[in-house]
Amino acid sequence: MRPMTDGFDDATRRMMTAIEANWNARTPIHVASRFYDVGGKDPESWFAGYEWADLGELAGRDVLHLQCHLGTETAAFARRGARTVGLDLSGAAVAAARRIAGEAGLEIEYVRANVYDAAEALAGRRFDVVYTGKGALCYLPDLDRWAEVVAGLLRPGGRVYVVEFHPVLYSLGLVPRAEGEDALVLRHDYLAGRGPIEIDATRTYTDGPALPEATTSYEWAHGLGEVVTALVRAGIRIERLRESDELPWPRWPGMEQVAPGWWRLPGDAPRTPLFYALLGTRTER
Repeated sequence: MRPMTDGFDDATRRMMTAIEANWNARTPIHVASRFYDVGGKDPESWFAGYEWADLGELAGRDVLHLQCHLGTETAAFARRGARTVGLDLSGAAVAAARRIAGEAGLEIEYVRANVYDAAEALAGRRFDVVYTGKGALCYLPDLDRWAEVVAGLLRPGGRVYVVEFHPVLYSLGLVPRAEGEDALVLRHDYLAGRGPIEIDATRTYTDGPALPEATTSYEWAHGLGEVVTALVRAGIRIERLRESDELPWPRWPGMEQVAPGWWRLPGDAPRTPLFYALLGTRTER
């Protein structure tokens, strides 16, 4: 089976290599961070209640978590009785995830691979559920290829569940409105079309020290319509699409906690979609 990454041009492959190095550098910082609180935070607190309602019973099912990073969410599937596999681009993250699962006494298989090469890395295995998201899709240059991979990983009738930060969230940035006061305005692209954004940052999104190396990464904008269309073209029937104004961490100052581990903008702010959850089923093709 030919790796799908072979189909990308040299420049894109170099960017994906940079992304891998960046996540390798982030991993030890994330493992030690208060943000992830490895070993202390309940894995299920990363999930909104509607996610479990959408996913339904997982005991005895084969669940694949793409772009799983440390496996902090992957662990919740195993705890619910699923036969669980996590896949991630970063070798450092996969090694950390294996150690974290072992210390928790959880039986989870972790595989290191680019998501585009998942079918080859998993030797053609099929799953009942493919789960992905929460900051994953922005690192993918081609959603049509990604959707083909996802569809190929599902058994007929299997479900894909994409839980992601809403494109509106990526578009919003803080700017001064008056002295000592900030407002949210559109600062970044919502829609795809302008190619990758190069980001050179010494700090990651968690607490902890600066990155010691590999500070350059790349992101691609993907509108909600692009995600839906890619999945439909790949043979996925969309069952449900939720939009939410809640986030699993306080993205901006002044956000209010509404449930354990979940925040939204203050009540006098406009209700804005910050998060979405898409449930789809693989049809016969």
